Amino acid sequence: MAVPAEITHSRHSGVVRVTHWITTLSFLALLLTGAEILLSHPRFYWGEAGNVLTPALFTLPLPASRATVPTGYGYVLPDQNGWSRYLHFQSAWVAVLTGLLYVAFGLFKGHFQRNLIPTGAGLSPRALFRHLRLTPPGAEDASSYNALQRLTYLLVVFVLFPLVIWTGLAMSPAIASAFPGAVTALGGQQSARTLHFFVSVLLVLFLLVHIIMVWRAGFRKRVGAMITGRAADMERI
Repeated sequence: MAVPAEITHSRHSGVVRVTHWITTLSFLALLLTGAEILLSHPRFYWGEAGNVLTPALFTLPLPASRATVPTGYGYVLPDQNGWSRYLHFQSAWVAVLTGLLYVAFGLFKGHFQRNLIPTGAGLSPRALFRHLRLTPPGAEDASSYNALQRLTYLLVVFVLFPLVIWTGLAMSPAIASAFPGAVTALGGQQSARTLHFFVSVLLVLFLLVHIIMVWRAGFRKRVGAMITGRAADMERI
């Protein structure tokens, strides 16, 4: 009589695991500090300049941490802008350097081609729709990423992260002075700030869906694989 037996296999390399957790911590720090910075001026503009005396492109319905910013609320939040900006910039550079290490490793070791570039039947509309419904992974996806996950990770690594870095740097007066074309290509510093906000929202949505997928696939198993580098499967022997 066949009985189930647990076997383990290699799932994630050491570089992937280390860069994953460093990026996770730095991204969480960026979210926290970014929210604090946002509260200092929850108004967005388009173009090179924008302030409380100019019309806003849109305003978030949030109270501000500065009394000079009109929000419609009768109170002002504590101003945490100083330490938030410092930690935000430090966390951003950690994320950038970690991302460069991950990309260099992925290109040199063939990680992207082997694990992230989708091929075969997984690209069919039916398969992509099944994954879009956030169904638990089947046996064919137990030891790898499905096609939708691969496409999403490629979008995050090669589009959203570079764009959030670019728009973040474009808000820096030093970068605007040294590389003005990087700012004007986005429409100006205020346009860069607005784009930075929307790209950040997309990254937060990715994070939420990523956590849901990990939970449905088996939280302990998936997180354990990202810690130890090995995943366990059940086979009948």
